[in-house]
Amino acid sequence: MKRLRKLMLFTIFIVTGLIATTFLFLQQSTFGSNPAATRLERIKRSSNYKDGAFQNLEKTDVMAENTSYLGMMSDFINKDKDNVPSKPLPSIRTDLKALPDDKPTVVWFGHSSYLIKSQGVTVLVDPVFSGNASPVSYFGKAYPGSNVYSVDDMPNIDLLVLSHDHYDHLDYLTITKLIPKVKKFYTGLGVGAHLERWGVSADRIVEFDWWESHHVADSLDLTAVPARHFSGRSLTRGKTLWTAYVMKIHGYSLYLGGDSGYGKHIKEIGDKYGPFDLAILECGQYGKDWPNIHMFPEEVATAAQELRAKTVLPVHWAKFSLANHGWTEPIERFTKRATEQNLNFTTPLIGEPVIVGASYPKSRWWHY
Repeated sequence: MKRLRKLMLFTIFIVTGLIATTFLFLQQSTFGSNPAATRLERIKRSSNYKDGAFQNLEKTDVMAENTSYLGMMSDFINKDKDNVPSKPLPSIRTDLKALPDDKPTVVWFGHSSYLIKSQGVTVLVDPVFSGNASPVSYFGKAYPGSNVYSVDDMPNIDLLVLSHDHYDHLDYLTITKLIPKVKKFYTGLGVGAHLERWGVSADRIVEFDWWESHHVADSLDLTAVPARHFSGRSLTRGKTLWTAYVMKIHGYSLYLGGDSGYGKHIKEIGDKYGPFDLAILECGQYGKDWPNIHMFPEEVATAAQELRAKTVLPVHWAKFSLANHGWTEPIERFTKRATEQNLNFTTPLIGEPVIVGASYPKSRWWHY
C-alpha cells in the first residue's frame, strides 16, 4: 500500500511537472497571443466565427476520416527517400533594392515567401528567413541553398501581407527584424494580436475578414478572400483567420493564394474577381491524410483554371519538407498536368524575377 502511494505521488509529480513545463514553454514570444479586448469583439461579429473558432465555408476536417495515427507514423518513418534535396539548391542573387518595377515584378524566396514591386510600391508576402518553419530550431529546417535571402536584403516594405499564423508563413524572428522596415502589416482577423505582442503598433496593422477590401493607395486595392485551411500556433486552432488575397495593382490583377485546400470558394473567387494576370498558388506539403487543407498538384491546375489565371506561379515547395512526399514531386506533378491542359506557368529559381505580362522564367532547374 505504501509502495502504491509512493508510485501515485511520483506519477502526479511527473504529470504536474510536464504540465508546468508545457505551460511555461508556450509562454514564449514566438507563440504570439490570442486575440482579446476590442480585437476579440470584432472577431465575434464575424459570420465566419462560430463556437469560439473561425470556420471554413464548407465542412473541412484537418485530418481525413478514419485516419490511422499508427499509419501516419509509419508513413513518416518511411517517407520518400528524396524527401529533401541531396545537395544545396541553386539560386540567383537579385538586388531587390534596385529591382525594375515598371510592371509588377515578383521575386520568390522559396516556399511561400515572395516580394512584389510595382511602380515604387513594395509588397512582401509571408516572409520566413530564420532558417526553419517551427517554434524550435531542430524541426522544419530550410534546405541548404534555399535560405540565401535575409531581412538585410529587403528594401523598405510598404505592405507586409500575411496569409495566416502557421510557422511556415508567420515567422517570429523574421517579423521582429523586419518591423523597422515595414510601413503597414495586412493580415486576417486576430493575427494582429501576435504582431502587437512582437512590437508592432496597432495603427500599423490592418486586419481583414473574408470579402473585405482596403484601398491602400491610388491603383492599389487589397481584398481578403476565403481559403480552405485552419490556423493556430499552440494547442488551439481557429482563433485567427486564414485568408487568400486579391491584389489589384497598377492595372494588373494578382491572386495571392496562401494555404488552401481545393473547394467551391475557388470558382466563386474566379467568377467575382477574375481573370488574374498571375495566380500564386500553393503546390506542396500535401498528404492523403489531410486532403482538405492543401491542394494536390493536379487540383492546383484545376484551381488555376477556375480562377481564370493567365499564368500560375506554384509556391509552397523548395524550402521545407513538411510532408512525406519527395521534394520535387509537387512541381513535377503540377507541370505535367498544366502542360496537358495548356495552362501557362512559370518556374523561377529562388531569387529570379518574374515580370507580370512580360517575362516568365520556365526551366526545370530542380534537375541540377
